[in-house]
Amino acid sequence: MEFEGKRKMKEQCALRKDIIKEFLAEFLGIFVLILFGCGSVAQTVLSKGALGEPLTIHIGFTLGVMMAVYVAGGVSGAHVNPAVSLAMVVLGKLPIKKFPVYVAAQFLGAFAGSCAVYGLYYDALMEHTGGVMQVTGVNATANIWASYPAKHISVLGGFVDQVIGTAALILCILAIIDGKNIGAPKGMEPLCIGLIIMAIGVSMGLNCGYPINPARDLGPRLFTAVAGWGMEVFSAGGCWWWIPVAGPMVGGVVGAAIYYLFIELHHAEPEKQGENNVKEKYEMVTLS
Repeated sequence: MEFEGKRKMKEQCALRKDIIKEFLAEFLGIFVLILFGCGSVAQTVLSKGALGEPLTIHIGFTLGVMMAVYVAGGVSGAHVNPAVSLAMVVLGKLPIKKFPVYVAAQFLGAFAGSCAVYGLYYDALMEHTGGVMQVTGVNATANIWASYPAKHISVLGGFVDQVIGTAALILCILAIIDGKNIGAPKGMEPLCIGLIIMAIGVSMGLNCGYPINPARDLGPRLFTAVAGWGMEVFSAGGCWWWIPVAGPMVGGVVGAAIYYLFIELHHAEPEKQGENNVKEKYEMVTLS
């Protein structure tokens, strides 16, 4: 009876259009990413370092990305990042008509994830801030949700930082999912992609905290703008907000181009690969 009920529910409620399934998968995937990633930042900031440090934040985002890929990977490919989606469009791996749908889902999911973190830590946030939401300064809390530049970094330096960090992300993702390269064992791709985030975090986090994802940064920033921090979230850091949006999009294309030109372009064609395998087998037989 229970099985029959589930079958009927599936028949009545299951979505038929792939694009809607993919929208929901991207939405939920980045929701999970923000929940774990920004949640780890919130725990560190609001506990004043007692229950967190930079390493725990790196782990939070690493596991957040890993779980996001497990959640959405089998449905949408788990891009959970407009820069990844753009790279896939450039490489012909994602139809361009799906691009705006993916991006909309990613921004909405990031905004919803920010709401969840805010609700989760609302009491701690009020105790920490006394109800005064600061964007910059010693008691700043807007950085729980979005990135802000270090004092030493210039606008150009920040842009270059985001281009390089995102290019590295895309290049490594393409290597992991490339079936003609070594790749990753089936089912282990999310773990490997998560480890890319760890590598970027421990090597490229000094300048601005490695946002490398327009949806992960702008979605939560929009949330803080309407949740009490105000429009200063856009003017702070010399109008920093556009750097983690534009930089990763450029970096995504750069990373995709580098991997394609250096690696993917030179893969042997299936027919030629087959001929090479036959030749190798023939040589082994004659040598024996």
